[in-house]
Amino acid sequence: MTAYPGPALLSLASSLLLFACTAYVGRCRIKFAIKAPAISGHPQFEIAYRIQMNTLENTVAFLPVLWVCALTFSSLWATVLGGGWLAGRVWYALAYARDPATRGGGFGLSMLCFGALGLAGAWGVLSGLFG
Repeated sequence: MTAYPGPALLSLASSLLLFACTAYVGRCRIKFAIKAPAISGHPQFEIAYRIQMNTLENTVAFLPVLWVCALTFSSLWATVLGGGWLAGRVWYALAYARDPATRGGGFGLSMLCFGALGLAGAWGVLSGLFG
């Protein structure tokens, strides 16, 4: 068993979240007859597309800080904070799909956890350099 099961599971879960967002966009394309490569049309399709793109953009930034934190600071804290990030992103996606004005709480939670992961990772790296 890997020494980092929490961050590994979160990495897989973030991929599953990306897949779910992609599937939602696909369902909306079919439901609202939005032909590729169009990225506009029905408002619900545009919401689904923004959820997918925002989640993709955030995941690209999240995965490196998750692993830097896990490898240099604490696998446990990386798992706790990464779990908070994932919960925030799911909250964000569900809220945005229902009513875009309500997405702020999920966004805030995910950004708070992202920032904490980044700070903990930076602390771990700097402690290794100067410790």
